[in-house]
Amino acid sequence: MAETKTMAVQAKPQVRTPETAWARMIRSGAMLNLLYVPALLLFCVFIFYPFFKGMKISFTNWDGYNLDYKWIGFDNYKRMFQDPEIIKVIKNTVIYGVGSSVFQNIIGLLYALFLNMNIRTRGFVRTIIYLPVIISSLIMGYIWYFFFQYQGGAINDILLLFGDQPANLLGDPVKNVWIITFVNTYQYLGIAMVLYLAGLQSIPRDYYEAATIDGAGPWKRFVHITWPLIAPAFTVSMVLNLIGGLKLFDVIVALTNSGPGYASASLSSIMYLLYFGREDAGYAATIGILMFILISIVSITSLVFLRRREVNA
Repeated sequence: MAETKTMAVQAKPQVRTPETAWARMIRSGAMLNLLYVPALLLFCVFIFYPFFKGMKISFTNWDGYNLDYKWIGFDNYKRMFQDPEIIKVIKNTVIYGVGSSVFQNIIGLLYALFLNMNIRTRGFVRTIIYLPVIISSLIMGYIWYFFFQYQGGAINDILLLFGDQPANLLGDPVKNVWIITFVNTYQYLGIAMVLYLAGLQSIPRDYYEAATIDGAGPWKRFVHITWPLIAPAFTVSMVLNLIGGLKLFDVIVALTNSGPGYASASLSSIMYLLYFGREDAGYAATIGILMFILISIVSITSLVFLRRREVNA
């Protein structure tokens, strides 16, 4: 009889406590989404709020300092489209962005192909090439300023040694744009080199060995193996360098301060001059909105196009 009671007690089903919503979230891993909250808050504080604040300022005549300002509607935007200097500034910005990206990727890829070979001092050479990246852009601009300046510049001193006349390189409205592009290319081509090196080192050596056995030369191996397989590295490098060139600021301020006039200005540098030089914060905010739209269109379009190339490759 006692054994029967014991078996009855053991057979009695246990009542499970209902699972709370909090416990279900922990079990399913949904709590991990809370880790996004700090980053989202920082993004809202430092990206969303300044952007919408800038949009608000672009519809005013605020000078950047006084508390009194009035709404002027789309007057700043009308002024921007009628400003003859804006076309030149947009052209310079595109040159800085596209020109720097093209040169950085071409030279960076050549460096990566060279340093991917079994060279004794390749680690030292990689360090030297990447070193300018860690230097402040403003300092890099001032370093190169002592090469290109008219009075006492290193290049003009060399020209004087050979009896030539000194060249006003930074004062030339055409040459100074390409000098700024060159300095920006020199400083950041190390990023492209590192990205391409990572892509090259991820390619299995078996592919090259099989292609060599089939009689493929260096050029065919590059076209049919290397170039398609480093497509992701090319996408990242191209988009990063493109965005960096389109928002170029520090080097311009150090070398020419957007001069002569606005001949070498970019959208970011002219925005700076309008705000602090002319105390025209409303119009400067309008230029900032234009810069945001330009960078967004160019970067998103290039990213979509290059992603498709990855799939087709």
